[in-house]
Amino acid sequence: MIYEKMFFPIGGGDELEERLYGAFLIAKYFNTRLEVLQSYYKTSKGIADGLLLPHDIHDSIEEVLRNRIESEKHEFLALVEKVKKDVGIVEDENLKIDLKIKEGVRSSMIELYSKISDIVIAATPPSGIPTATFETITQRTGKPVIMFPRVMRKFSTDSIVIGWNNSPQSSRALTSSIPLLKMAKRVEIVTAGQFIEYGSLLEDMVEYLKLHGINATAKIIKTTMVPGEALLNHAIEGNFDMIVAGTHGHKGLRELMLGGTTRYFLENAHIPVFLSY
Repeated sequence: MIYEKMFFPIGGGDELEERLYGAFLIAKYFNTRLEVLQSYYKTSKGIADGLLLPHDIHDSIEEVLRNRIESEKHEFLALVEKVKKDVGIVEDENLKIDLKIKEGVRSSMIELYSKISDIVIAATPPSGIPTATFETITQRTGKPVIMFPRVMRKFSTDSIVIGWNNSPQSSRALTSSIPLLKMAKRVEIVTAGQFIEYGSLLEDMVEYLKLHGINATAKIIKTTMVPGEALLNHAIEGNFDMIVAGTHGHKGLRELMLGGTTRYFLENAHIPVFLSY
């Protein structure tokens, strides 16, 4: 068991059942503890208080809102049990689904609770548009992230491709993914010609992974006008199960999210991506 505890914060949007399915599938694959954070913001705070209402009307509004929150909690718990059954989760001393249902600001709680986990898992943001939840996960947790498609019915780490661009982020992604790479049956490093300043770099990277008991190959691929497109296409054409990559290059996350590698992955990645910030 390479991870003792994974953390899955539930973001907004639809496809909640599918996202739970993907997260539970990953937990089952690694046979580990998964902490699921479901947050809600008590919208009743300040709504009735900000209006000059009679006490009985004020209390009625509060009760309606409280009942709605409790109803949503029960629906969520029922959905969790359904998905556990669908995925085939049988909890034991290793494989556990722990639920945290908390009131508060989601991004703040993600930043806090993620710090006491080994790795964060997250579904791709809806429509590939970065959300506050996604940005918190990738920038403020200090943890590597497995980003999985919002709809995923199979998960494996048998074959992994590593995207290399000489950035500190790709370096951290390489090192922090070593436990995963040890599980893989096939590992390939891909880069572009502009990142090979010294001819022996790829050979040295292969030798570095060999020190960790990982037999890897290396390849130089041609880039396209869209950053990240070549890597993703290579992963799909090579039938890889996972991509390892840094979350951004030297120009900064915001720029890339709006028009570069990260945004392209969010919109087009239909296989899991191991990210490191």
